[in-house]
Amino acid sequence: MATGQGTAEDPWVLRTPPGSSEYTMYRDDTVDPPLLVCQVGSTRLTYLARAVDDLHAMLREAGDWVPLGAADEQKTAAEGTVEAWGRSDANPVGGWYGQRKGYRGRFGMYLPPLLEALGLVELEHNARNNRVRAR
Repeated sequence: MATGQGTAEDPWVLRTPPGSSEYTMYRDDTVDPPLLVCQVGSTRLTYLARAVDDLHAMLREAGDWVPLGAADEQKTAAEGTVEAWGRSDANPVGGWYGQRKGYRGRFGMYLPPLLEALGLVELEHNARNNRVRAR
């Protein structure tokens, strides 16, 4: 389970779905639009903060398990996955939730554990091919 309050001073401490890596995330409301700042080792990724509510709504509408399909920005995301939705022209923001060019991918890796920590989803924790569904 995650620790932290989700602030810059006390970020959420999360683990990737397979449990292989720890990372931190916090919500930054000092910028417009608000962002989720994800720190993975020395790499900093940012996603639109509204991704939490938008992804939860998409999963509720899906009504069943959705594969994560995490992929780097330069790789094609498998259709029907959280990753593909996080960069699709058909999502509520009309494209990428990731905001840092070159580091916009991995939405399917880093967002679902946050939603799990917030009590919004059930998330599988297998070595690979994990799925998520709304609570």
